[in-house]
Amino acid sequence: MGMKVVALAGGVGGAKLVAGLAAVVDPADLTVVVNTGDDFEHLGLSIWPDLDTVMYTLADLANRETGWGRRDETWSFLTSVGELGGPTWFRLGDKDLALHVSRTDWLRQGMRPVEVVRKLCDRLGVRHRVLPMSQDPVRTMVATNEGELRFQEYFVARGCQPTVQGFRFEGADSSSASPGVLEALSAADVVILCPSNPWVSIDPILAVPGIQSAVADRLAVAVSPIIAGKAVRGPAAKIFQEMGIPPSPLAVAGHYRTLLRGIVIDRADAALQGALEVSGVSVRAVPTLMRSSRDRHALAEATLAFARDLAGARVAS
Repeated sequence: MGMKVVALAGGVGGAKLVAGLAAVVDPADLTVVVNTGDDFEHLGLSIWPDLDTVMYTLADLANRETGWGRRDETWSFLTSVGELGGPTWFRLGDKDLALHVSRTDWLRQGMRPVEVVRKLCDRLGVRHRVLPMSQDPVRTMVATNEGELRFQEYFVARGCQPTVQGFRFEGADSSSASPGVLEALSAADVVILCPSNPWVSIDPILAVPGIQSAVADRLAVAVSPIIAGKAVRGPAAKIFQEMGIPPSPLAVAGHYRTLLRGIVIDRADAALQGALEVSGVSVRAVPTLMRSSRDRHALAEATLAFARDLAGARVAS
């Protein structure tokens, strides 16, 4: 029996590492729990950005330039919406639209989100288990210098320009983890916090009652989304700066505080290893930039090897 792995993921960086893990971990041994705080309704459709990015990436259908959406996309629908005076700020391609329409129809027929994700994975050929963090609405709200904004308004419509002052996860307190999430965590040999934005991709997952305490009970390893003071993609470094925290793997480890046993950092940040270890976190420095499938596989293997070493050290002690 292989190592039981649960990956917490959201966004492009998380999806890439998940694809690497899926290439080296048996489907029976990997569960992916995905952020749903970015979900919203647009043009009457249920849009699940992080879940779709994870599923498209696992199905090898993702747009390799953007990391989101589908490759070889066309845009006739969006062009026509614009011609009619409708909103075009959120990019819905024609192939992507088919998924949103089908999902919205299934939900209106009474299908639960976990069932919808399972059906989509089956249709897309995804063999590993993918779960939304919750079936209840949890929405990431961004406090900014221009007032509170819904996540997609901040991230897409405003291009992350407003200054961030904080976050809240609307509905989280009254939500519950999706069926299978807590069970997977309780059986996990390692929980991997993927190199997703800590503030807006991982924190919403941890805000669902029961998930953070379940992670704290397991061996948890994070992969830093910050390399040499910068985020590979997205506003993570900008958010750290605006919250008064210099962006670095130290900031990432500090953000997750008592959850972590270890953190995987890029070799560019190897000089921080001593400071991280003084804070009580074990460190593995490897190349973490995922430009190719080979990079994804290598990082997944390195992260799992690190987890095995940590597990062995814990048993030995």
